[in-house]
Amino acid sequence: SDTEVLLEACAAWGMEAAIARCEGMFAFALWDRQARQLRLVRDRIGIKPLYWGLQGGTLVFGSTPRCFAHHPRWRAEIDREAVAACLRYSYIPAPLSIWRDVRKLEPGRILTVDAGGQPRETRYWNLAEIAAGAPAPPAGDAEAADRLEELLRDAVASHLVADVPVGAFLSGGIDSTLMVALMQARSARPVKTFTIGFDQGDADESGHARAVAAHLRTDHAELHLRDGDLPDLLPGVVEGFDEPFADASMIPTLLVSRLARGSVKVCLSGDGGDELFAGYTRYRLAANLHRTLRLLPAGLRRGLAAAMTSLGPGTWDLLAAALPASARPAFVGDRVHKLAAVLDFSGPMDLYQRLMSSWVDPGQAVPGTRRPAGTIWSDPPGAGSFVSRMQLVDTLTYLPDGILVKLDRASVAVGLEGRVPILDHRLVAFAAGLPDRLKRREGRSKWLLRQVLYRYVPPALVERPKMGFAPPTGAWLRGPLRDWAEDLLDVRSLAQGGLFDPAPVRRRFEDHLCGRRNWQFSLWEVLMVEAWRRRWAA
Repeated sequence: SDTEVLLEACAAWGMEAAIARCEGMFAFALWDRQARQLRLVRDRIGIKPLYWGLQGGTLVFGSTPRCFAHHPRWRAEIDREAVAACLRYSYIPAPLSIWRDVRKLEPGRILTVDAGGQPRETRYWNLAEIAAGAPAPPAGDAEAADRLEELLRDAVASHLVADVPVGAFLSGGIDSTLMVALMQARSARPVKTFTIGFDQGDADESGHARAVAAHLRTDHAELHLRDGDLPDLLPGVVEGFDEPFADASMIPTLLVSRLARGSVKVCLSGDGGDELFAGYTRYRLAANLHRTLRLLPAGLRRGLAAAMTSLGPGTWDLLAAALPASARPAFVGDRVHKLAAVLDFSGPMDLYQRLMSSWVDPGQAVPGTRRPAGTIWSDPPGAGSFVSRMQLVDTLTYLPDGILVKLDRASVAVGLEGRVPILDHRLVAFAAGLPDRLKRREGRSKWLLRQVLYRYVPPALVERPKMGFAPPTGAWLRGPLRDWAEDLLDVRSLAQGGLFDPAPVRRRFEDHLCGRRNWQFSLWEVLMVEAWRRRWAA
């Protein structure tokens, strides 16, 4: 098996040399009997999880912190700084975990523990250094696209190696379409593909996935998520996530994993393309904002922010009502207040963090907390262009702690193996060395990735605004999930839980229910922490 091969490789070459030859996803512990030394290792990108901590002088480690509860020295104490971080980002950034004195081992790292000694961490793979020292890509656009296609084809081919049936998640977007096209090009039979649809048409991408599947002639299956199914689904979602996790797309990811597991045992996912090839629209927004706002002195920006917040969101909405309906955006006041929070930035990466935060000041809801030290957000990398730095931070945080957690927990919960070819480490290193002109050009994101995709499908099939598996959370909280949310956000329940100040949470909930505000993201984060607390910490 792969475990035996890994063990023999470590014995033959030494662990560091064996890891250098490893590809893909792994997390393992190795006990060296001669040196009396324990080594914990996590893969380069963080596809698989690894937790560790010291409990009463005893080292505990595992793929999930829930197993620690069985240790006689386990002392469960929720880390309130981690709760605040979850409200800011929708996930808990490494090395933090929801439990005090338990840490996530960060991607590309080794934890070494000598008998009787203190744990120490070392890095065997450093993406920031790779990005800074990456060789220049091929000079011509066509040559760069050829090299990217070669790497992609190689990665997909290696991820198709299995002695069980293999399928793919297909949203109909750039990344999943290209991955399925490369799979189908290698297969004599139709590839099995899977997608999820929603009741709300503006959130439903299943039609696009169906069109791509028809063009590529895959064996396509889809499942439609009905609003009425949601209350019965949520307990299973909370059960599968042993830390609070507040990306609502975990629901369709769990469902599409369950759908795929009915036909295959391994499923390929297109995750990683947005981080590697600058696919997120927020990169352009943040860059444009910084380009404009940096011209204003900090004092003037703070004064503008104070003036903008001197009027409540509802007042801004009333002022906007004078505009023609066709030119009037929804929830103007929310946007004005969000911009005001962004105006007080101290540097470009602080601006990006503020833009990314649902609760710019989580201390409003979790009193006594502050921005946690020791995460990459407290000391973001400073090399390269602003877009490259945003990509790097996302690849080191949002990708392993958000996107890949979602895929791993959802697939594991149903006995499915999820694989991510785009995150082959050679492909990641290649993308890290690309200049901005090959990632964004003529208003198009993922420019180089699109050039490869167009060799397999016509542009018209995939050219549309980015969505992903984005569920209509706001409508759910006013509709089928209202009773569930009312129960979790009850003032007495929040007070008894001891994590949140009920007052600001209830204000947001009531504003959301009556349609004055759209607090769907910040409410979902509180809801998922409370649902987790009731299941795992009550």
